[in-house]
Amino acid sequence: MEITIDEFQVKEGDTINLKNYTTIAPKNFQKNKENKKKVSNIVKQIDNYQNILNAENKQSLLIILQGIDAAGKDSSIRAIMTGVNPQGVNVFSFKTPSSIEYEHDYLWRHALKMPERGQIVIFNRSHYENVLVCKVHPEFILNEKLPYIKSIKDINDEFFERRYEEIKNFEKRMYNNGTRIIKFFLNISKEEQKKRFIKRIENKEKNWKFSSSDLKERKFWDDYQKAFALAFEKTSTKECPWFIIPFDYKSYGQLVMAHIINETLKNMNPKFPDVNKQEKHALNSAYKDLLNEKD
Repeated sequence: MEITIDEFQVKEGDTINLKNYTTIAPKNFQKNKENKKKVSNIVKQIDNYQNILNAENKQSLLIILQGIDAAGKDSSIRAIMTGVNPQGVNVFSFKTPSSIEYEHDYLWRHALKMPERGQIVIFNRSHYENVLVCKVHPEFILNEKLPYIKSIKDINDEFFERRYEEIKNFEKRMYNNGTRIIKFFLNISKEEQKKRFIKRIENKEKNWKFSSSDLKERKFWDDYQKAFALAFEKTSTKECPWFIIPFDYKSYGQLVMAHIINETLKNMNPKFPDVNKQEKHALNSAYKDLLNEKD
């Protein structure tokens, strides 16, 4: 059974209801060891493409990870990027904006972390928090001190429609300048989140990953599901697509993500730089000098 990218991609114009998307892996992909072995093999290919991407120095790749608390973002970064040259990969996590970040527009801090040419960058949460957590808790927008927002009543559907459009334009500009963007939603069930929360509490070494605020946010589960669905509908494009990945079985979700990342790099088709005639002549001369060099 092969993985088909199309079955996970949100097509431009799709209407999304996350209740219609499974969170469970197919039976053929419920063996962790086999999945991890396949991921390991794909990572070798990703590393090779990253090496060429870095040498080419013309393109870059941004990978966005979004998901409800305990979806598996951190572990997926480790699983897929362990084995890829760390010189060419950066990971950035975005939490509550700082006072300095609130002095700028909401996309400013994300623009600062966009990948340089030749790089792969991962956003662990991203600019989409501004239409996800802020959609569920619109009062957070008041911290941005926008001149046309007088009260929470001004943070309406029209406000978020502008944000979706601004985000699409932001990503389109990056795409037009050589940055491919792929966006993953790690889709888990409410029951699976409960299990993972319990494990974090039972395992002392993972207590630090659990916060009482996580449980408070769990009460807004349905609101978040709607906010995610709307964000996918409004911002998934052919150039910068969203992928909804089943993640109750982490190893399967990571395998699908690794496959999509690898296929994206393959389609970017990076090339080693050409060496001009003058440089080739210099290389041949250096080669001969080295062979004839005496101790």
